[in-house]
Amino acid sequence: MQPSKFATGLLFVLLAVIAWGAQFPIAKSAFPAVDPFHVSAIRYGVATLLLIPIVAAIEGPAALRYYGRVRPAATIGVIGMAGSPMLVFAGLGLTRAEHAAIIVSLQPSMTAIADWWLRGRRPAPFTLGCIATAFAGVVLVVTRGNPALGLSAREIAGDLLVLVGAACWVVYTMGTERFRGWSALKLTVLTLIPGSLGLVAGTALLVALGLSHVPSPAAVASVAPQLAFLALAGVAAAMLMWNAGTQRIGALNAMLMQNLMPVIVFAIQFAQGQRFEPAELLGAGLVIGALIANNLYLRAKHRVRASG
Repeated sequence: MQPSKFATGLLFVLLAVIAWGAQFPIAKSAFPAVDPFHVSAIRYGVATLLLIPIVAAIEGPAALRYYGRVRPAATIGVIGMAGSPMLVFAGLGLTRAEHAAIIVSLQPSMTAIADWWLRGRRPAPFTLGCIATAFAGVVLVVTRGNPALGLSAREIAGDLLVLVGAACWVVYTMGTERFRGWSALKLTVLTLIPGSLGLVAGTALLVALGLSHVPSPAAVASVAPQLAFLALAGVAAAMLMWNAGTQRIGALNAMLMQNLMPVIVFAIQFAQGQRFEPAELLGAGLVIGALIANNLYLRAKHRVRASG
């Protein structure tokens, strides 16, 4: 892999993670007006309608064809684009943004274990150490050095939903490796389409069961800025960058970058006036240090392979 290609992949993934980290407090602020299920359906529906004509214009109408791969694309699309956002946002509605961020940061560990178990590709000990260090830093950031979080039953239920949603995203990210012949734009759109349909169908079912309620136009308009960010930056732009970056650096390295999500959440809260304990700052340093160390290690490993 060319160093420039790897660096570009890291940048793409980093930008996607920044957008996704920002969406936790932004989405949380929209839930009082529009429930998590309709927020998910709106944001993914808008992003899909926006990206379909873009991929057709850039790559031609043929780019919207699955060429016999509709079943695997639809499977990971429904799991990653419908199951993950519905579960994560439903959990976020019950728990705190910090909790959701720390649970999502477990995805590198989930990916490493799944990759090792399913494919026999054991991560390098150094990468495993970086994952553990980054996770320890995230724990320090979120708990302020105090592991006794005092969770309520509501928060526990929310955290479990977020955990299952995070696992769905791991399945999606690993599944995208089967579509290396597709461009990032095509992969994003052809998995967004079944995912968005799944979101609409799932939300409609919840409405029919009385578990969700259709928001009024006034309610939607009151959180229009949040919905615009969630749809345009959180789905359309971030998904393109995530898939493009994952194609360049691999699923495990992409997932490792997601340890930055809690740091982003707390950075937003800092900008809003919240101040942090020394343990939180130490945790942020561990996360960033682990990511830099793993990046340097991978670059050194690439140079050794290239010279060999």
